[in-house]
Amino acid sequence: MRSLLFVPGDSEKKLEKGFQSGADVVIVDLEDSVAPANKAAARAVTAGFIAARRKETAAKLYIRVNDLSTGLTDDDLAAVVGVAPDGIMLPKANSSMDATHLSAKLRVHEAQQGLTDGATKIIAIMTETAIGALAAPTWRDANPRLEGLTWGAEDLSASIGARATRDDRGRYTDVFRFARTMTILAASTSEVAAIDTVFVNFRDTDGLRTECDEAERDGFTGKMAIHPAQVPIINEAFTPSAEAVARSQAVVEAFRSAGNPGVVGIEGKMYDRPHLRLAERLLMRAKAAGI
Repeated sequence: MRSLLFVPGDSEKKLEKGFQSGADVVIVDLEDSVAPANKAAARAVTAGFIAARRKETAAKLYIRVNDLSTGLTDDDLAAVVGVAPDGIMLPKANSSMDATHLSAKLRVHEAQQGLTDGATKIIAIMTETAIGALAAPTWRDANPRLEGLTWGAEDLSASIGARATRDDRGRYTDVFRFARTMTILAASTSEVAAIDTVFVNFRDTDGLRTECDEAERDGFTGKMAIHPAQVPIINEAFTPSAEAVARSQAVVEAFRSAGNPGVVGIEGKMYDRPHLRLAERLLMRAKAAGI
């Protein structure tokens, strides 16, 4: 999951563009991009479009439902689980217990629709509330449906009353860097994908590229997008280069040839077990990207 593109669930035109965007994941949104008065219509459009045109995209399909505190989640799930999305994105997750709560709901809907138990995965946005950011350690309690964790800055700023998420140089301020860091650590603890948040200025391609490079450097494996034009930049940034793949293959092969020791030497440099784990992770990402 390199690129995850948000598409409003109440617009067939935008859904069509999303399906053709080349994103690894299309996130059909029933939450923030849909006005309260249009929620029911968005559910109907989403379910109908996916049912009719699912085969027109190779992307995984996730649906962002309204958060559990709204009272709208059950109606969202009743409308969309029947079209068998690959997963549900859960916003404003206050802890791993919210994912457990959603999982229980999904089990009921899957049974009612004749779907395999556990087929519908979950990506949780874990930092959109203050308590959610502080509850990062709870994600060590792995949920078998959980496929990824991501973070959000805009909702968190509203939650805590921050006037801005970035400083005058365009860098996230401390509280938002904390949320970002907790997401990487929680995802690693849960052994799921760490997904970076959106870059809202979709016309600033250089800024997006820089943020993608920094996210990939720090351990994120993908990034969310708000516009189809962002997808190619994100895919490129999170696709391991041929040189990186070759280096990783060399490390794995060196350990294998040496009988899987604690340390090996390659061209005068020493590599230990953390280097092996890092190489294996990169090769898994490369395989997922089709390299």
